[in-house]
Amino acid sequence: MNRRQFLKTAGLFAVGPLILPRSLFGAGAPSKKITIGMIGTGRQGLYSNLPPFAQSEDCVVTAVCDVDAWRLQKAVASVEKYSGRKGCKAYHDFRELLADPSIDAVMISTPDHWHVPMAIAAVKAGKDVALEKPITRTINEGRILADLVAKHKRVFRVDSEYRSKAHFHKAVELVRNGRIGKLHTVRTGSPKEEFPRESAKITPPPPDLDYDLWLGPAPQAEYMQKRVHPQHSLWGRPGWMRNLDYCDGMITNWGAHLNDIAQWGANTERTGPIEVTATGVYHNDKVWNVLESFGASYRFASGLEMHYIMSKAHVRFEGDKGWIEVSDPGHLEASDKAILRQKIEPGELHFPLRTEKLDFIEAVKSRGQTLEDAEVGQRTTTLCHLAHIAIKLGGVKLHWDPDKELFPGNEAANKLLIRPPLRAPWTL
Repeated sequence: MNRRQFLKTAGLFAVGPLILPRSLFGAGAPSKKITIGMIGTGRQGLYSNLPPFAQSEDCVVTAVCDVDAWRLQKAVASVEKYSGRKGCKAYHDFRELLADPSIDAVMISTPDHWHVPMAIAAVKAGKDVALEKPITRTINEGRILADLVAKHKRVFRVDSEYRSKAHFHKAVELVRNGRIGKLHTVRTGSPKEEFPRESAKITPPPPDLDYDLWLGPAPQAEYMQKRVHPQHSLWGRPGWMRNLDYCDGMITNWGAHLNDIAQWGANTERTGPIEVTATGVYHNDKVWNVLESFGASYRFASGLEMHYIMSKAHVRFEGDKGWIEVSDPGHLEASDKAILRQKIEPGELHFPLRTEKLDFIEAVKSRGQTLEDAEVGQRTTTLCHLAHIAIKLGGVKLHWDPDKELFPGNEAANKLLIRPPLRAPWTL
């Protein structure tokens, strides 16, 4: 979105930023520090994403943004609590935050349907971007985003913490350094989704929530709390995570974690499979309609096989000299315990072990590459989307060209690479 488009649409929303003088930050916020804007201050944004940035010595959270006024107020208070500083700007509309020239980078923690439109707008506005996973809803929009990040030379980090977990990190280093021999099979799993009983009563949107802006590019739909998130609460799993208008469910939500580790360990993080088959069952509910079970199999050009199911959060690497399996919360097993005692020597392949937030901050400072950049995020999320497309088409085997990111000669499958038209005025 360029500035002209922003000025045309900003007037649609009456609530502006609650701007306090930058001088209120005092000597603790020198200009050399990275200034961060937090877009989306729900459960994930407030409890997982905001504190590390607000407490960092290398950056200052100068602005927060949410369409829910109650959450926005909580976010301002949290910034002050964690940083010890007052003066955080509070924006209702993300476009106003992106138009703020004092902000260097953004952390986007919104529902999934907003990820790509906001990230693209941020890149065009000259901001570096940390984006919650899964970063895309479709393969095509992920390609647009990854190419735009490269074109504008922005720093980008998929906000998944799994490359920062010591047991997953160790498993990958062991596999990449040949401790289980030649890798031939990878098995991954996501946790099962829960579908608690909840009222589907249609009501007026609560006064705290700009529901039309919350919907944004998603199809028009009458408000019900089950579709959005609990009011005046940051606990519990929000309903939008179980609705296909806003999210693809566990197949991408947790798949973006575990399949990323699989791709990293297999050294396929910048390519993809050539075949995929998958089956699944959707939850039978008028509002909650994501997959409640699935299983997918992939084959890569090298002969590597990958199998992805809904079971538990785990990754298992199988080679011709043994296997390693890693799962939460911190379990690491191997065909021979001696494998796990082996050290990675100085001349071997090492990966930095640091939090995803520090990885992003360091890259913003150095203008370098993060450990999970936009291209890696595109390839990992694509792996999940390929399985979902195969399920939508009835479980048929699909052939995939990872270079062109197309299904050769399969028009029905290629149509599913692109998101349906976005609701005006939102475009990519």
